[in-house]
Amino acid sequence: MVSKEKEVLLCSDLDRTILPNGLQAESPEARQILRRISQKEELTLIYVSGRSEPLLKKAIAEYDLPVPDLAIGDVGTTIYEPDGGWSPWSDWMEEIAPDWQGKTWKDLAEMFSDIDGIRLQEPEKQNTYKLSYYADPSADHRPLVMEVEQRLKERAIRASVIWSIDETENIGLLDILPQRATKLHAIRFAMKKLGFSETRTVFAGDSGNDLKALTSGLQAVLVKNATDHVRKEALAILTQRGIPKDRLYFAQGNFLGMNGNYSAGVLEGLAHFLPETRQWTKKLAEPLRQ
Repeated sequence: MVSKEKEVLLCSDLDRTILPNGLQAESPEARQILRRISQKEELTLIYVSGRSEPLLKKAIAEYDLPVPDLAIGDVGTTIYEPDGGWSPWSDWMEEIAPDWQGKTWKDLAEMFSDIDGIRLQEPEKQNTYKLSYYADPSADHRPLVMEVEQRLKERAIRASVIWSIDETENIGLLDILPQRATKLHAIRFAMKKLGFSETRTVFAGDSGNDLKALTSGLQAVLVKNATDHVRKEALAILTQRGIPKDRLYFAQGNFLGMNGNYSAGVLEGLAHFLPETRQWTKKLAEPLRQ
């Protein structure tokens, strides 16, 4: 059994972070190295995604990803344990349920049916505590977010309203979640339950719905393929909150010859914060380059 002081918790977003489904090129060996690192006894791997359980499974199969130890899904509203048959953690559901005062996504959707410029995402992209819309990515999203937040406040519903853009589909995404159900809160809940400290935890992400975790003070990495807008917003939030900027690492590329995009950026950021993993990566990469 590895001592807790030597264990590593890697929490990573999937789409356009580990998954090379963005516009930029992937370093071909990066995902293979990540698969091999995930097999190390010292490492616990958590996927932190907007995907539902079926879409998480689809991504793992389609991109030949390692099965994680845990999967935080639906933008933080569910925590699954794959070894337990992908059953959700009931204690996490109990943690977030009070924020919505007994209401579900269908109840909340009725509150916003008259708002122009948004349309409900498909039923499979909703769940009990996740309400998601599509919107115009070029529109000013701030008035929309303010309107949604005001209506929720008037009804004493504690919620997080998260705006992001899917650059590959060129569409805006609006997620409404219980206040305690963000990716960040789910990560911290898992950290506490598993017994990991901040010094042994690294989070990786790429987009707007990762910003709370990226700018939380956790050791975090923004992969190189992230947009300039997300980089600038992340830096602005860190400055506003007085959080040291060295808590967020911007992947640069050239780590073991890789380009810093997707999994390569995740591995680069992991090595930056936890230098012992640099040797893991280097050793595991050698057979792939012979």
